[in-house]
Amino acid sequence: MKVLVCVKQTFDTEAKIELKDGKINDAGINLIINPYDEVAVEGAIQLKEKKVAKEVVVVSAGADTAMDAIRTALAMGADRGILVKQDVDADEYARAVALAEVIKKENPDLILAGHVAADDGSSQVPTRIAEILGLPHVNVITNLEIADGVATVDCEADGGTATYEVKLPAVISSQVSWNEPRYPSMKGIMQAKKKPVETVDAVAVENKVKVLEYALPEAKTAGIKIEDDPEVAAPQLADWMLNTAKIEVVK
Repeated sequence: MKVLVCVKQTFDTEAKIELKDGKINDAGINLIINPYDEVAVEGAIQLKEKKVAKEVVVVSAGADTAMDAIRTALAMGADRGILVKQDVDADEYARAVALAEVIKKENPDLILAGHVAADDGSSQVPTRIAEILGLPHVNVITNLEIADGVATVDCEADGGTATYEVKLPAVISSQVSWNEPRYPSMKGIMQAKKKPVETVDAVAVENKVKVLEYALPEAKTAGIKIEDDPEVAAPQLADWMLNTAKIEVVK
């Protein structure tokens, strides 16, 4: 079985984001594999270790710098990579179309990805890929078992867990609680340098969404602290809620 994992290169989740002229200033920002996609890579490697999968292919769409994310996945244990060169301003639709084109040619039995990207939080690309390819899609999985061409998955659900069965091929996107990604070993890092990575141009398609400007949220204002005896503090709090916070009282 061939498993293909879609990965995105994102800013380090601890990086301080700054804006310049309405755009994100990426100067000096460390770039990493999207943490949710890293979980999907680990899941694919574990399938290979269990002899369920024979090959793990990692695909990333973006600038040349995305090669670093692919090499990291290869160092973890993936077999080969594909870099789909695409404008970093491509929207989720254009990115999904570009990835789907490569997936169609690879014809994998299972497509894995993180359910969301840590940078934009759109959670669209896996679903769009499934729609374009006409494949079933299961989201936010926390466990995966495969047997006889069927994937049995546990997913987060309101107040509990839902279990689904889906025939392969399918697109399955993971929650971070699925597993704990391994750190690439020195041996893995050295081996990754020799593993094949193909570079292809993204299929030409126009964005459906155009980002006009980025803006940081307004800074939070300091709260108030009322320190007094209950009989004095209660009227003060009520006055603040009614006249400052403008809480609507429904009778």
